[in-house]
Amino acid sequence: MTPVTRKVRVRVPATSANLGSGFDTVGLALDYHDELEFTLSADPVNTAAQVMIEGEGADTLPRDETHLVVSTFRRACQTFGLGRVGFILQAHNNIPQARGMGSSAEAIVAGIAAAAAFAQDDELNRDAVFELAAAIEGHPDNVAPAVYGGLTMSWDMETPEGVGSVPIPGGEPLHNGFRVALLENGHVHHVRVPVHGAIDFVVFIPDFQLSTEKARQALPGQLAFKDAVHNVSRVSLLPAAMNPAMLATGQRQNANALLFAATQDRLHQSYRAPLMEPSWALIQKLRSRGFASTVSGAGPCVLVLHHGDAREQLEQLASEELASGHWRVLHLGVDTKGVQVERV
Repeated sequence: MTPVTRKVRVRVPATSANLGSGFDTVGLALDYHDELEFTLSADPVNTAAQVMIEGEGADTLPRDETHLVVSTFRRACQTFGLGRVGFILQAHNNIPQARGMGSSAEAIVAGIAAAAAFAQDDELNRDAVFELAAAIEGHPDNVAPAVYGGLTMSWDMETPEGVGSVPIPGGEPLHNGFRVALLENGHVHHVRVPVHGAIDFVVFIPDFQLSTEKARQALPGQLAFKDAVHNVSRVSLLPAAMNPAMLATGQRQNANALLFAATQDRLHQSYRAPLMEPSWALIQKLRSRGFASTVSGAGPCVLVLHHGDAREQLEQLASEELASGHWRVLHLGVDTKGVQVERV
């Protein structure tokens, strides 16, 4: 197959998974992006990848075929019938590496979306990108919002004993067994549950890393039934907590209290706490003051969700951490578009 263009630009949002109660299920796309440019070699004999990196990971990420964007792009090119091509990758990275903001999902989605854009000249097939990304990543909680944008809930239809078998009106099962329900700010892919525009998403980013693999190794093999019930009850509150318009008029003033309850968790965060003690201490401090704070993804970033502007109050509560020079803070909105591609 001949590529339809010689250059593609890709823009992928950062993501935060779990949001406390929604372990391996809930994901949120944030208005903070990596931007990548792929330029195919004009020499058909040249099949090498040349990688240039600016920003996050510039001193640590590989610049060869082991780079996750490169290896994923190669796999996606084969899937879409392009074969092996030479190319230059210019990556402008804003998303921190190994911090729980979806850097791996971003890399996977970017590689697949770029390959799809080279292979086809029509609109990006997001379902195809999602299917392959979820298969490569192994769990869809980060790749779903990276592909579609907004707040997403996803699960594996192939999980035994009916998990994921309850149909969502308007939802469509994807070929590899994942079903995704998208909850976006005013625009919905499968289920219409918007995210309120007044929610401030605050991310506290530490200067230390934690691999997802290590964080998963800290999880128990079994959980108490009451803890599972606890998380089911809390994650069921998320749609209303993220969109108070769903609530009865008299309940809307309790939107932040509902966010606080919806982000409570007994499945994963406490087990991972010893791996990120500064993050856990900050979460406990913020929650003690009523703020819905959680580990972002596998950590160690801390995500805070709040209706209204609490910038000064939050930064005052975290003043010790911010003054130490080991933390920084971002105040972000929701990315409602997901991955974007541009053929040049």
